[in-house]
Parts: sequence; structure tokens; C-alpha cells
Amino acid sequence: MTTLEFPAPPQRSRLSAFLGLALRRPAFLIGTGIIAASLLIALMPGLFAPYDPLAFDMGAIQQGPSLSHPFGTDGFGRDILSRVLWAYRVDMQMAFFATVFALMIGVTTGALVGYYGGIADMIFGRLVDAVITFPFLVLVIAIVAVLGPGLVNMYVAITAVNWVYYARLTRAEIMAQKAQDYAAAARVLGYSDGRIIFRHLLPNALGPVIVYWMTDMALAILLGSSLGYLGLGAQPPAAEWGVLIAEGRNFIMTAWWISLMPGLAIVLTGLGFSLMGDSLADLLRPKGR
Repeated sequence: MTTLEFPAPPQRSRLSAFLGLALRRPAFLIGTGIIAASLLIALMPGLFAPYDPLAFDMGAIQQGPSLSHPFGTDGFGRDILSRVLWAYRVDMQMAFFATVFALMIGVTTGALVGYYGGIADMIFGRLVDAVITFPFLVLVIAIVAVLGPGLVNMYVAITAVNWVYYARLTRAEIMAQKAQDYAAAARVLGYSDGRIIFRHLLPNALGPVIVYWMTDMALAILLGSSLGYLGLGAQPPAAEWGVLIAEGRNFIMTAWWISLMPGLAIVLTGLGFSLMGDSLADLLRPKGR
């Protein structure tokens, strides 16, 4: 007698399950909405900005917020709203390029050091001790001062210091995953070290790293704006939040909107990354497989 076999009902994918949990978290939705809006403005600032961010208007110098200029104007009559919106392009670029290279270098180094250990781990430990001895901002400013002001040199300086923190976090996660049963089974099956590290251990160790990356992008915007304020990051007349705050520092009592509006943009964007990071910290948990 032939037995009829019915296919098993399809199971929800891990991505679908993750999205289902994420969409039930208001903090994740708010943070994602803020970052999505920020990316949209960064990609098409001209679509939202009512004026040319570099256009002078000598008849509208330091005008307060109004219907024609919702964020007011600066000392050259330039529209602050337009300059803040165009600054999204530079600052979101800083959030990505100031962290992505440190992420790639740090994750690769941390994975190799965490897996092999030995003398490589000892050398890495001394390097970490040497870097974290000095304040992060002081090291970055020192490197930028040597290389010269500008966005590219700022990215180089941040990457040269920041990759150590990603590597340290990845190393700890890889060492924890290496002790799991699935890692031992992979070694017994004769898998190569590269396959074990990058196909088995690293995917299970990336959760905390991604959470840290979200938070680090918010810090990168704050750091890039700080360097722009000091004259070491983006250079005038470029529209960048730190540069805009610096332009209004001498008029804080008479034209407060010049510095306040870009400052609020920094706070709002940083809030978006922080909400996403906090939500991902709860949703992404390393699971051995």
C-alpha cells in the first residue's frame, strides 16, 4: 500500500522572523524612520532645500525664522534651512566613510586574532593597550593636524584609531564562538580555517559588532562635526553641521538660530542611530549553528 506524503508547511525564514520582531518595537521604527529620512535628504537635498545653500542675499542678512526662511538666515543672507539640508549629504557621508573602513579592518583582524591566538594575540593586546591609553579624540586631532584638514584626512585619522575597537570586540566574540560545539564539529569534519572563521564563526559573532557600528556612526557624525567646528574637517563654504555651528558662534546672543538649527540636526540624526542600535542590541543575539 502506498503511503501518501504531504510536504511540511513552510517555515518562516529568519529574516521574516527578525522583521516581525523589529516592526513591533516603536524605538526601532522611529530610529529607522529618522535614518531613512536622513538618507533620502542626503541623496536628494536639492529636492527639499528651498534655496541655493551658497547663494548670498544681502537684503536678508541675519533674519530670524520666518515663513520665507523657516530656520532664518546667516551673516551673508544664506538660508539656514537649505544649508542644514545640504549638510546631510556631507554628514551622512562622514557617518559611513569614517566607520566602514575601521569596521572591515577591525572585523578581519579581530576574527583572525581571536581564532589563532598565540603570539598574534599577544601583539594585538599590546597594540590595544597603546591605543586606548590616549583619549580617542586627542589621537584623531593629532593625526589630522599632521595630515592636514579635510574630509579624506579625517577619514584616514579616524580609521587609523577606530579599527582597534572593532577588532577587540570581534576578537572577544570569535573566542566565545570558537568554544561552541558547532565549531568543534566543523574542525572534526576537516573544514579549512578560512571556512570555519568566515562562514561559521564570524556570522554568529557579528550581532554585537553591528550594534556597535550603529552607535559608532552617531559618534562619527558628532566627531566629524567637532572637527569641522575646529577647522580640521569639512572646510567653508561647504554646508556641514559643525561648520554651520562655527559660523554662528560669534552671534549666539543675537542670531541664535544660526548655530541652533544645525545642532538640532546633529541631535536628531544621532537619536536615530541610537534608537536603531538599542533595538538591534535586543534583536541580534549570537546563536551557534
